[in-house]
Amino acid sequence: MSETDEKPARVTAGVTFAARLAFEQVSHRFVSDQVTLEDVTLAAEPGEVLCLLGPSGSGKTTLLRIAAGIETQSAGRVLLNDREIAGPNVFLPPEQRSIGLVFQDFALFPHLTILDNVRFGLTALSREEAKGEAMIALSRVGLEGYAGAYPHVLSGGEQQRVALARALAPRPAVLLMDEPFSGLDSRLKDTVRAETLAILRQSRATAIVVTHDAEEAMRLGDRIALLRAGRLVQVGTAEELYLRPADLFVAGFFSELNLFDGRMANGAADTPLGRFPAPDLADGTPVTVAVRLSGFEVGEEGQGVPARIVSRRFLGVVELLELAVEGVEEHVRARIRRSQFAPGVRDISLNVRPSDVLVFERRRESA
Repeated sequence: MSETDEKPARVTAGVTFAARLAFEQVSHRFVSDQVTLEDVTLAAEPGEVLCLLGPSGSGKTTLLRIAAGIETQSAGRVLLNDREIAGPNVFLPPEQRSIGLVFQDFALFPHLTILDNVRFGLTALSREEAKGEAMIALSRVGLEGYAGAYPHVLSGGEQQRVALARALAPRPAVLLMDEPFSGLDSRLKDTVRAETLAILRQSRATAIVVTHDAEEAMRLGDRIALLRAGRLVQVGTAEELYLRPADLFVAGFFSELNLFDGRMANGAADTPLGRFPAPDLADGTPVTVAVRLSGFEVGEEGQGVPARIVSRRFLGVVELLELAVEGVEEHVRARIRRSQFAPGVRDISLNVRPSDVLVFERRRESA
C-alpha cells in the first residue's frame, strides 16, 4: 500500500484524553553521588508537545526515565493530573501510569509481525480487541497495509512509525519519546518529524520529546525546556529562547556566534564591529557581545567596517566567510547569501543588524 493512502475515519479514532505531567523539585543522583538532575520543576500541559533539549549528560533522558517509572528520583515528586505517581512515599509502577514510551532504537521485536509488535502491550484486552486497537494505531501512522509484514522489510522511518503506533495503541495520557529521530538518515528526518508531529496532534496525547538538536526542538515543540548539567536553564517557546536567551549558553545553543569582550560605558559596549547598547547593564560591567553569523550585511569596500575575506565556503543557499577584521584576534565568521561577491573579491565592508546582537554580563564560564 502506498504511504500516501489515507483513511481519515480510522486515523482519528482512538483519541486519548491528554494529561498534565509535572515534575516538582526533582533531583537524581547515581550511587557514586554524581548529580544528574538538580531541583527540576517543570510541567507538560495537556495536549502540549514539550521538548527536553540539552547537550549529552544534561539529564534529559534521566528525567524521561523518571517520568516513565524506569528510574527513581532522589528527591521531589512526579504528578499526573495532580495525582502523585512518584514521590517520597509513592511509586506507581510503569504499567499503571498511562504513559507510553518510544525508545531511541525503536526496540521492535524482529520475530513478531508489525501487528503483533503493536499489540504487544495490550495485555488487558482480548486477542480480537487487541488486534482491533493495534490496527487503529497502525492506521494512524499509515501502515495498516504492513500488518502482516516483519520489521526488517520496513525502512527506518517506517520502523519509527511502528514504534509510535505501539506506544499510542494503549491510548496513553502522556507519550515520552527519547531521541526518536537520531537513527534516521538525515534526508528522512524532516519528513518523519512532520509526520510524527501530525500524528501527535491527531492523538491529542501530551508528549515530551528528548533531543540534543535545537532545530529539531524548534520544529516540534510548543515549548522547549533547555537543561545543562542537570539544571533547568530556560523554558519557553522557540521564539522566546532564540530572541531572548537567558544567558550565553542558551544563545549559543540556538545560534552560531562570534564573541567579543567589552565593557559597558554610557549604556553601550564597544567592539571592533561597532557600539551596541545594553541599557540594563551598569557602566563598567565587563560584557560578552555575541553576534550571530547570520547577522551581517555585507557590501563593497568603504560602506561599513573594513574586512578582508580569508576563506569562502559555498554551502548551497549561503556562503560561509571567514574574515579578518582589525582589532579582532580570531577570524569573524559570517553567513551570507551566495554570489554576493565575484570570486576574486577580497576586501569588503561589514554592517551588523542590531537584532542579531546579544550582550551578556561576562562570567567566568564565558570569558
